[in-house]
Amino acid sequence: MRTVPIVALVLLSAAAAQAHVTVAPETSPAGAVERYTMRVPTEGQVTTVAVDLEVPADVTITGVLVTCGVTYEARREGNRIVGITWKMDVKPAEVGEFTFFARNPAAGEIHWKARQKFADGTSADWVGVEGDRRPAAVTKVTAARRRE
Repeated sequence: MRTVPIVALVLLSAAAAQAHVTVAPETSPAGAVERYTMRVPTEGQVTTVAVDLEVPADVTITGVLVTCGVTYEARREGNRIVGITWKMDVKPAEVGEFTFFARNPAAGEIHWKARQKFADGTSADWVGVEGDRRPAAVTKVTAARRRE
């Protein structure tokens, strides 16, 4: 009898882990201009209507891919893009994908902090560390490859 609740808990945990906001790729070389794709699932019963991405200080956004049905606004401080807000409808059980291009910083980690906004006015902040209920997506930036 005890194995049933444990199995159910493992299955629920796996489903919850897959539902987090993610950014791909998870690894990229330092200094590279990378194509990043943020995936945002609508986990509950309320449609996602916007996603705000906070751009880390050492990351330079070089472009945003425009897709049908999605609008975006770049927030700037001087010439630097410090945030991007995408607006769209991502219905329950659907996943929105948002692509942008960025120049990587030196080796280390990029923590992509995001706020998911819902049609009912609520929001979910994906800003925590690994293991938190709502962790920020992380990209590991590796040392730049040397040319021989």
